[in-house]
Amino acid sequence: MFGLTSQLRRAIISVPANIAEGYKKSGKLDKIRFMNIAQGSLEECRYYLILASDLNYGENTAILNKLEEVSKLIDAYSKAIHNYISK
Repeated sequence: MFGLTSQLRRAIISVPANIAEGYKKSGKLDKIRFMNIAQGSLEECRYYLILASDLNYGENTAILNKLEEVSKLIDAYSKAIHNYISK
């Protein structure tokens, strides 16, 4: 359980850290790249939560739903950046 908790903490901290780092990048493609990294970390979190559920560590449906909301927001932001590049 300790290892899983440690990995989940590392991954979840990576999400906003990559969003913040991408926000400060001047190049639009760099911004999108960091949003992509944040999405990857979010998916890693999703995996750890599914694993925790499979190991009967507790119910986490509400957290998984929140992760989905965050994923949609990051995706929308990435698309907005991409569309801005295209114009």
